[in-house]
Formats: sequence, C-alpha cells, structure tokens
Amino acid sequence: MSNDDAQDMKEKILREYPRLGVNDKFKFACHSKLACFTHCCADVNIALTPYDVLRLRKRIGMGSEDFIEKYTVLPPMAPGQKLPMVYLRMSEADKRCQFVGEKGCSVYEDRPWACRMYPIGHASGRTEANPQGEDFYFILRDRRCDGLDEERELTIREWMESQATGDYDAANDEYKELSLHPFLTRGYALEPQHRQMFFMACYNLDRFREFIFESTFLQKFIIEPETIEAIRHDDEALLRFAYRWLRFALFHERTITINPDYENAKKKVLRAQ
Repeated sequence: MSNDDAQDMKEKILREYPRLGVNDKFKFACHSKLACFTHCCADVNIALTPYDVLRLRKRIGMGSEDFIEKYTVLPPMAPGQKLPMVYLRMSEADKRCQFVGEKGCSVYEDRPWACRMYPIGHASGRTEANPQGEDFYFILRDRRCDGLDEERELTIREWMESQATGDYDAANDEYKELSLHPFLTRGYALEPQHRQMFFMACYNLDRFREFIFESTFLQKFIIEPETIEAIRHDDEALLRFAYRWLRFALFHERTITINPDYENAKKKVLRAQ
C-alpha cells in the first residue's frame, strides 16, 4: 500500500466506518483450523510503534540499527505527513511477515500492537481542521477473515484484555501524545533534521544512547542521577526519556533543564573569540 493509498484508507475509515467504543461487542475467533489462518500476516502494512520495535528486537536479540535495517521499512515522507512512519518489512519472496511460519507467529508473546488488536483497528479523528476529534475503534474488513464468522462474542475491552495490550497501551500513550501534539495538529511542520532526531530517539535507541553518553549531552543538561543510571542499561527507561527529550527539543517544553554553568562557559568562549 502506497502512502497515497494509506491516506485514502484513513479518510475512508474516518468517513464511512462505524465507530465503536470499548464496551461495544463483535464476533471473532482465530485458530489454526480456519482456512485463512496467517493470511492476515501477508501483504499488509503493519505500522510499528517505538515500543513494538523495542519488544521485537529484544525478543530476537538484535541491536536497534541492525533490526531497523533487516526488519523495517521507512517510506519517503508523503505530502502533509508530519512524522516518519516505520513499517514491518515483509519477505521479498512471498510478502509474508518474516516472523510467521506454517504454525503461526514465532514472536507471538512480543508481537506488535497492531497484530494483537486485529481485527480491531484504532483511529483518531484529530486533524488540523478538527484538533478535538474523537478516538474510536472499528472492525477491519479489508480482506477475507473467516474468524469474523465465528460465534464467539466479546467486547472490544475484553478482546484487548485477552490479547494483553495493556503494557503496549501504556508504553504507547506518550508516543501518541507526541504524534498528536498541538504543534503538529495545528499545521506546523518539523524541519528534516528534527524528523531525523525524532526517528533516532524513538526507534534507534542504541544510537540515542550513544548521543547521550558519548557527547557533551550530560554536560549541557541537568539530568537526575537515577535517570542517568536507568537509561544507561534499561531500554524502556531510555524510551521514556526519549519522549521527554523530544518534547524539549522539538516542542520547546520545559521537560529538560539546561545546565547554566555550561551555558555561561560557552558564552565566555564565544566572547573571547
């Protein structure tokens, strides 16, 4: 699906799809006896959140840069797109997910949020024209899914609980707040270097850690000692700090404190020159 097709699909969802809440019911069950089993894992665009990438690469024991290179796709920015979007790379041979075999998903416990939610989709009606638009759920019917003909009935809330989306939802809240930040929904655009910073801090955590510990970063900013210790080894703590940093660096929020001693020393050097 191209960027234009994805945008058309989003507009169609906002315009035509029935909007569901967490207490609305639907019928669905997925199991290996269905004729369509794992068909939904092929020829599909699966957007990856930063937490998705973190969980997947930890599961298979890869560094962030190597994982990005082998398992993700970063399409060119489409007109009007505010932030870079990362997608799971399908196999070139058959366009199937590289983690799926005949018996199903090999990374099931750490599968992406979108895979956990299927066949439920989640959309936001927030746009530049309507920054207060509502979030809602909907049923994905873009391909054959025999599971939707099963008799098992449950609410969307029950489905999410059964698929253990809680940790993902909690981890993705700050990411969603960033991607729907008023700076962006009101029509402003980031410069290319700021989009690169966003991508590094969110997805390439190994590189972001180098940026913090192998540059003058910790001289320029006052960071709590317990935070420094946590982000040195804990990727989830580092990702939370990345969101905090991006709010400061991109949207000028006071989430990071500048070290006045460093600033004064820098000004003295400039004056001397």
